[in-house]
Amino acid sequence: MMQQIGIKEPDKAQVLVQEVVMPTLTAHYDELLDIQARGFATVLNKDELQAIAAFYATPAGKRLAAAQPQLAQIQLAGMQQWMQSVMPEMQGKLTKAIQAHGWSPNGQAKPR
Repeated sequence: MMQQIGIKEPDKAQVLVQEVVMPTLTAHYDELLDIQARGFATVLNKDELQAIAAFYATPAGKRLAAAQPQLAQIQLAGMQQWMQSVMPEMQGKLTKAIQAHGWSPNGQAKPR
């Protein structure tokens, strides 16, 4: 976001994050919680939500909650690694499918 508005220096970006970004996000945090709670409520019923809350009150649940940022990073890195390993195969298959349909790579039908 900082680079998009023309701030390229990390120290200046950090000042803006501390002075503007974090206070703004903090001021609107309850709105985010409401959106997330409504999302959970559309998928899970009251009993399920209570069971999940009970789990998060246990030592294992507390450990899982505390580990979420680290787990998210590990999962993101794993997904990126997986996508990189699958990409050559997928590109080859896409090229063959495009040719089989008689399309050019830019999405236009080849003249017949």
